[in-house]
Amino acid sequence: MYCIVLFNVLYLQRDSNTYIMEKADSTIAQMRKGVLEMCVLAAISSREAYASDILERLKLSHLIVVEGTLYPILTRLKNESFLSYRWEESNSGPPRKYYSITPEGTVFLSELRAGWEELVHAVNALVATNTQEQSNKGQLS
Repeated sequence: MYCIVLFNVLYLQRDSNTYIMEKADSTIAQMRKGVLEMCVLAAISSREAYASDILERLKLSHLIVVEGTLYPILTRLKNESFLSYRWEESNSGPPRKYYSITPEGTVFLSELRAGWEELVHAVNALVATNTQEQSNKGQLS
């Protein structure tokens, strides 16, 4: 009986922790996907860039994005007139497509940044309030 209880405690706890970690990873991935358009625009906002350069800028900010994710975003932003591009010949291969932000893209990025700041502020306030309430409950016990 002791073995069954110990097995259940250790095994089910591990599975519960694994589920929680996997769920958290999935939720974090969804949060990152939700801000990728803003991050791509921000990466291009200071100077034009080609896809590999954009990926490198994102990587330097600890946002690991693969080409298969980046190209649809670039296409969508271009189709929405937030980005433009130009072709440039390359000495080391095929021509490169350099992306730059448009005036509409700059306005869009500004709105996204304002929305992001508002969201971060609201989430931080909520988390701080809940943390403080939990801390107060612990002191009262």
